[in-house]
Amino acid sequence: MSDPAAGRPVIVVCAPAHAEVLVDEFGRYARDYDLRTTRSAAETTALMSRLRAAGVPVPLVVTESRLPDSGVYEAFAAWREAIPTARRLVAAHWEHFGADAAGLRPGLAKGKYDAYLLMPRGRRDEEFHTAVTELLSDWGSTVPRPEVASVQVVAPSLDPVTVAVRDFLDRMGMPHELLHPDSEAARAILADLSGNVAYPVVAAYGRETVVARSVRDVAASFYGRPADIVVDEVVDLAIVGAGPAGLAAAVYGASEGLDTVAVEAEAVGGQAGTSSMIRNYLGFPRGISGMRLAQRARNQAIRFGTRFFTGWPVESLAPGGDGEPHEVVTEGGTIRARAVVVASGVAYRRLGVAPLEELVGSGVSYGAAAGSAREFEGADVVVVGGGNSAGQAAIHLARFARSVRLVARRPDLAATMSAYLIREIAFNSRISVLTGREVIDGGGDQRLEWLVLRDVASGEAERLTASGLFLLIGAEPQCEWLPEEICRDDRGFVLTGRDVPKALWSGGVPPADLETSVPGVFAAGDIRAGSMKRVAAATGEGASVVALVHAHLGTRQS
Repeated sequence: MSDPAAGRPVIVVCAPAHAEVLVDEFGRYARDYDLRTTRSAAETTALMSRLRAAGVPVPLVVTESRLPDSGVYEAFAAWREAIPTARRLVAAHWEHFGADAAGLRPGLAKGKYDAYLLMPRGRRDEEFHTAVTELLSDWGSTVPRPEVASVQVVAPSLDPVTVAVRDFLDRMGMPHELLHPDSEAARAILADLSGNVAYPVVAAYGRETVVARSVRDVAASFYGRPADIVVDEVVDLAIVGAGPAGLAAAVYGASEGLDTVAVEAEAVGGQAGTSSMIRNYLGFPRGISGMRLAQRARNQAIRFGTRFFTGWPVESLAPGGDGEPHEVVTEGGTIRARAVVVASGVAYRRLGVAPLEELVGSGVSYGAAAGSAREFEGADVVVVGGGNSAGQAAIHLARFARSVRLVARRPDLAATMSAYLIREIAFNSRISVLTGREVIDGGGDQRLEWLVLRDVASGEAERLTASGLFLLIGAEPQCEWLPEEICRDDRGFVLTGRDVPKALWSGGVPPADLETSVPGVFAAGDIRAGSMKRVAAATGEGASVVALVHAHLGTRQS
């Protein structure tokens, strides 16, 4: 095997009985990875400890289901302690695959390993290797620096705008690197700019270098402005928001022949796009990151003809009357559409602690940490929230941080978090759950350094060290731009169907199930009153609304 100094990541294969099979199968990865074979749990632990000490990345550890000196669960616990970021795979020999399954498969639900597979029995077992490449791809998108960066961000420090730009690039699936202005590569980029340079500077191949004052500057450079739409054109469907609901509407609308445009204020994917790993989405047994799910859906919609404009929040919606189109107004231009789907989702509720609000972008974040988690390696961090997004963020951060405290006001997590996440959190020794607590203070010199938690029942306060605070608390609808004609409940969520006040029904007939109080304007996903705050539910509503749009357009033409 090659010297680890060559810089290739190492795949560790623990194969006490069937090394010839596994080494042969993993030989296809030998060009890009350094394959290391061990014969026992102890030997594997020692190897992984040496690799970590040498700074050699380990994306994947593979083991047979039976080890001579340890149970698989105990072995993975030791290996996880050695290298928390490594993905973990059990490849069971076919002679005892079934016999071992009952004892090992429950480990998947607790996050003890990532996949349990049958060892290949013949050539070209692509189902097996699909799982392997998915694990390697997941590792490659979240752990190492990119091998090839398509975007360079030049900045002397991680100020709030730089953090926001990097988060946007992560969520859009764009490999990028951060360069200090004094580096040779940065100086070459800055040489093309004249005058006093502000940071961050964003450079991408084939595009004009941007001095970014906000994420919007970067998004407009990459994806254009809504004003690029032909002014005289009236589209069939305008979708506001490109989270799961908006993306589903974009896919189904365009695939069924509607001229479709989608406008997203931030990065495609919405809140779901920040999730490091969604494990309960139908059809992805090993899970999928929110970014990958969103980018796949976006590419699918583009393939059918949807046009996306990213980084432009909608400022207002002017309902059309007497057959006139609705107008979706942004700072970059106006989109006229025969039908509109409002899928702008929700935002995390603000904490409201002034010293911490001032540190947003400097250790304090609203939302998950899929892209920035690597910045907290060896640090102590706090995640606030009791929902699935908070649980996913805590698990992902635990791959890097020394400790993760998950803080929730409720006395337990069972009412708001999926059972599979609760089990996985309980198994992870780096995560501690503090229920019945709230964050009341915090601060630091330029960046977050400490927090104060208060026991909700007793009022007792506790100060603790923390370099990162991730806030995923509650949901506030993103609909301040909607006109008064569109009815909302007392929390601001959009009313649809029979929930619309009867005084606004037409001829005693309520609007369609996902239609608002304005004909031709629909709502789907988290922004809709009464919706289930889950990715699959939002996707279902986004797909379902297209049939209602078709029906509405049919009445306009008749």
